[in-house]
Amino acid sequence: MWVDTHCHLDAGEFGERSAILADEAAQAGVRVIVIPAIARANFARVGQLAREVGNAVYALGIHPLYVPSSQESDLALLREAIAAALDDPLFVGIGEIGLDFFVPALKEPPLREKQEFFFAEQLKLARDFALPVLLHVRRSQDIILKHLRRIRVPGGIAHAFNGSDQQARTFVELGLHLGFGGAMTFPRALQIRRLAAELPLSSIVLETDAPDIAPAWRHPEINTPDQIPRIGQVLAELRGLPQQEVAAATTANARAALPRLASSGLSF
Repeated sequence: MWVDTHCHLDAGEFGERSAILADEAAQAGVRVIVIPAIARANFARVGQLAREVGNAVYALGIHPLYVPSSQESDLALLREAIAAALDDPLFVGIGEIGLDFFVPALKEPPLREKQEFFFAEQLKLARDFALPVLLHVRRSQDIILKHLRRIRVPGGIAHAFNGSDQQARTFVELGLHLGFGGAMTFPRALQIRRLAAELPLSSIVLETDAPDIAPAWRHPEINTPDQIPRIGQVLAELRGLPQQEVAAATTANARAALPRLASSGLSF
């Protein structure tokens, strides 16, 4: 069995097919799909979708790409949404949150400062509610680590990890797991593949980031959560392990990264 620790199942690219795609993933052995929110506009939708499809859970947060259009009042609404979701067994954490310094406009003041403010405030929510985080870390690993050292959170996942060996090990030392997905399947992604092969297996979880980051065999088509087993097979080959061992390990790692999965009621 497998866990997709990061999938935007509510994305517009999927149209009305979200439930079908979740079912196809379940038939492929993906027992749990984690759906992160991206902004105030989909806080309610991710929870509703998780309840509808039957093999999904959700997280609540404001994605850095949506920070420019967000208001400070949205953070207060996020706090209220988190508090209201605590009794929902399908609610597992805070995300997708983080920093994005790949998009040129976002790494220049004042948007850089706004991103960091929203990130720090959401880390405080994770700390205050004792919840793990789903982190967006694109071209921002060192700054994110600076904030994580200052505002300690109870674990989580550095999603779509693509950093250095030292950065990877620092995230792990701070209690985070590292998400690997479609990028790992490209033969030219040498650094990502080396990390996937050499980091402790206990630090790795699998993800699709669907509809984005399609694996090599799907590119440039959109990604879907049923691709997790084949992505897991690539990880198994990189590490020289049986696929079943990688499935068991990454599922256990997902449980460790997102402890509320254990009380979600899902069978995995």
